[in-house]
Amino acid sequence: MTGARPDVAVTGIGLVTPAGTGREATWDGVCAGRPTARHVPELKGLPVDFACLVPDFSPRGHVPGSRPWQYDRFTQFALYAALEAVSDAGLDPADWDADRVAVVFGSSAGGTGTMLEQHRKLLELGTARVSPLLLPMFLPNMATGQLTIHLRARGPALCTVTACASGATAIGTALQLLRSGACDIAVAGASDAVVQPFWVTGFDRMGALSRRGDDPRAASRPFDTARDGFVMAEGGAALVLEPASAARARGRPGYALLAGYGASSDAHHPVAPDPEGKGAALAVRRALDDAGARPADVQHINAHGTSTPLNDAAEARLIRRLFPHQPSVTSVKGTLGHLLGAAGAVEAAITALSVAHGRVPPVANLEKQEGDAEINAVTGTSRAQPVDLALSHSFGFGGHNAVLAFRSCPTEPAREPAAPSP
Repeated sequence: MTGARPDVAVTGIGLVTPAGTGREATWDGVCAGRPTARHVPELKGLPVDFACLVPDFSPRGHVPGSRPWQYDRFTQFALYAALEAVSDAGLDPADWDADRVAVVFGSSAGGTGTMLEQHRKLLELGTARVSPLLLPMFLPNMATGQLTIHLRARGPALCTVTACASGATAIGTALQLLRSGACDIAVAGASDAVVQPFWVTGFDRMGALSRRGDDPRAASRPFDTARDGFVMAEGGAALVLEPASAARARGRPGYALLAGYGASSDAHHPVAPDPEGKGAALAVRRALDDAGARPADVQHINAHGTSTPLNDAAEARLIRRLFPHQPSVTSVKGTLGHLLGAAGAVEAAITALSVAHGRVPPVANLEKQEGDAEINAVTGTSRAQPVDLALSHSFGFGGHNAVLAFRSCPTEPAREPAAPSP
């Protein structure tokens, strides 16, 4: 593509999270600051027996086609979120130029529920009982593959795996594809479904999970002095991205402009953040440079905010250092838990909704901050606030950092999202 790069608008959003199935259910839940963690029967007997699960999700009712059982749960979430986002954008796959539609979807683990169940069958029942659908259901790229089929999308199709930054990496990669001229429309996001004894045990053995089993709803408490680890969660999110000029031409101004993307590596430790936040700061600066903005322009930050002692301390100090003017800060993980690879996509969607509606959700369970790391966190209830420039932070194991910058759509009023497709 030659000439000035196009502004890219977020014209559709799809969400399935522990706050509910659908964009509006999630937005209402995070704005209310209602924690969703609860005891999970499948985790009974483990040191950590609670998590945040998507309530009332029915593959038969929420997943297209007559055989929803052929998809792992992470792909089911991806399909619902993507189809809701496309419908919300007012697009119809039957009408678009399929060669010019890209799909970029992330996941930290893929279909591990399928993998674990089929491995059990192999050990207990033999090879003849292993499903021939094992690989199509398990491989992390298969959510992307299934989306291309259901959306009739023949443009670039990619799967991003950058741990807890996977969703943000997918959205940033889609932005780059649009700017390069490789596609006209991109459906980007992420999904994960790893609330299983195997994964919960692994994270717990690392010391990453909260042990507040006597009160699960109070367990995820980003930036709070009493935080003791994150709470695992599941779900997915999808954003439809397209040039803002094309969106306006068909009467869809969008929720926000995706104005910038910055990525970096800590090069520090496999799972611990750099305590000085050098890599994270680099990603923030790159996102701002990409958006043509300065730190002083940022009015709101949707923080990674996992509720772990090391991550929250490093991120809070980063925010204090880079943004002394104290923009508002939230972390929806207090409400939703940590959706792992899907977290960055969900939080990008929430950030775009905050820009569109001029409202910032609160950090659930945040009662007291550390004095040397205090930030302008929204607590108690959601805060009405016009937002012209917002950042969404995502930091993953392996030192992966991804930051997205969102701007308000110029001279266009916020619109109420369309109803999700059946």
